[in-house]
Amino acid sequence: MAEKDNRVIGRCFGTAVLGPRGQLVIPVEARKELRMGAGDRFLVFGHLGGLGLILIQVEAAEKILNTVSSRIDEVVKLVKDSKASAGVKKKGKSRPK
Repeated sequence: MAEKDNRVIGRCFGTAVLGPRGQLVIPVEARKELRMGAGDRFLVFGHLGGLGLILIQVEAAEKILNTVSSRIDEVVKLVKDSKASAGVKKKGKSRPK
């Protein structure tokens, strides 16, 4: 089994040229490896302070959102506990005179 690449910026597949109608052709190697096909839909985000784009397949974004939303109560509790813990530490500290 191939090991998953967990770098923040993934593999570079090559270049793409923006056509006169605003279209990009994703390199064939990227399409094969990432299982992209005609008709796939993507969310498009700006990145790196306007220097780049991030494309995320809609189905992948939906899976991420479903995972996060199903565990949101757990995350909210962790945040509240963390804030409460930080407040106790601040109140418990004494300042030198």
